[in-house]
This record gives sequence, C-alpha cells and structure tokens, in this order.
Amino acid sequence: MDPFKLQVLDALDLTPNMLDLIKPIHIPVDWLETNQAHIFKANLPGLQKENVKVQLEGGVMRISGEFKKDEVGINDKWRCLERPHGPFSRRFCVPENVMLDQMEADMTNGVLTLTIPKVAETKPNVRLIDISEN
Repeated sequence: MDPFKLQVLDALDLTPNMLDLIKPIHIPVDWLETNQAHIFKANLPGLQKENVKVQLEGGVMRISGEFKKDEVGINDKWRCLERPHGPFSRRFCVPENVMLDQMEADMTNGVLTLTIPKVAETKPNVRLIDISEN
C-alpha cells in the first residue's frame, strides 16, 4: 500500500476496505467526435456486458455498473487490494446533433464502445430568383 494511504488509514483509523467505501471508482472514457458520429470508449476490464448499463435520459447518457470483489475463504485475508470494486457511474451530456434512436453499443475485451451517429447536415436550398424588368 502506498505511504499516503497508510497515513490516511492511520489518521482516520480506517481499514483498507473502509477507505474503498468512500473512494469513488473512476472509469476512464475517451470521447471522439468525427464527421459521422460521437464515439465513446470506456475501459471496463474484467466486466461482462451483463454487468454494465447504458441509459439515456433527458439528453444525458449514463454508463454504470459494478465491479465485484473476488470471494475469499473465511480464514483468508486480503494483503493488497488495488483493483477497483464497487459501483461506478459516469455521465455525459449528449450533443443535440445526434440520432439517439440509432445509437450502438459493443463490449469487446473489456472495452465498451458507444457510437451515436450524427444527424446529416442539410445544405441550405439555394434558389436563384430571376429579376424582371418593368
């Protein structure tokens, strides 16, 4: 365990498991905008798609789930517990220029990829008007 965590544990008289209850889990997410879509990639190592939820509500996309802690025997005790465990959640405001009904999600090798196609840009209809002479 790193020295800072040890100082915090000593000062607060917390065990490592208690410290994890107050520390939020941060999942890294990349957001790429192309001419055709917005693409989100979230690293979720060790999770299956059944343990991840993607929700859209009121222009906000939420990625959530839970990392489960490995079960151990009654007489076993953790010596080092660095992998995240517990619930996580990330929220993003979805741009207005997207087609939410065509959003796609894929989970491969612990990476969740969300693709939201953009609305095709419409070019203004330009019409030449003849000017008559009186």
